[in-house]
Amino acid sequence: MTAAVEGLPGVSGTRAVEQRPSVALRSDRLRLFVQPIAVVLIVGAVIVWALSGELSANERETLNLPTILTLTGQHVLITLVVSALVVVIAVPLGIALTRPALRWSSPVFLAIANVGQAAPALGVIVLFFLWTGIEGLWAVAIPLVFYTLLPVLRNTMVGIQQVDPSLIDAGRGIGMSAWGVLRRVELPLAVPLILAGLRTALVLAVGTATLAFFVNGGGLGELIDTGYKLQLNSVMYVGSALAIGLALLVDWVGGMAERWLAPKGAE
Repeated sequence: MTAAVEGLPGVSGTRAVEQRPSVALRSDRLRLFVQPIAVVLIVGAVIVWALSGELSANERETLNLPTILTLTGQHVLITLVVSALVVVIAVPLGIALTRPALRWSSPVFLAIANVGQAAPALGVIVLFFLWTGIEGLWAVAIPLVFYTLLPVLRNTMVGIQQVDPSLIDAGRGIGMSAWGVLRRVELPLAVPLILAGLRTALVLAVGTATLAFFVNGGGLGELIDTGYKLQLNSVMYVGSALAIGLALLVDWVGGMAERWLAPKGAE
């Protein structure tokens, strides 16, 4: 009887469905292993190719190790500052908007965050600069926080809202306070979605940080802009390759964080 049931098409289909997550998991693990190696090889190949030819005076002045390291460091700093501000703002705000007292206001804040995501990043940066007159790091970091806030805010709210109500009732039933249930039940179960939102925000921050040169914020966008204005293709290739490589590395770091910081058994 058992053998007959196992041979039914519906049951075999169920087995196939059960096997799919493991295949996807293996594919994700392979990507996390291969991605940083591919980034290093591709970016290294582009830099070696650009520097191996005969460089003009302008190219030699731009494509040197101190300049590349300085601009890359500025790009990383912008990304870290934006990410830290997004976490500090979006996670507490997302938690607050899931509480009964403030739940009514969640559509308002989500609408504001959606406007920030939909607005062109360059327009937001330039308008902030024109309104405030601030230059440098903060002239690009503050507008990019507005631009990248939505994924973390939305995922924090969705992650908490998807917690099984029976788990919350069980926590309250054993004497936990509302804060205790949030800290020990809701937030741990929402961590995977919060990390996924942060991963998206990080990649957005790296990509849009190339616009920082418009407000004297530095970053790898300066290499791309210099190469374009002076018609130096090697400079543009190096700047573009470094920006793409940095975005892929940040995505890899986000993937590793999702894997190692998520609660055990959450996958």
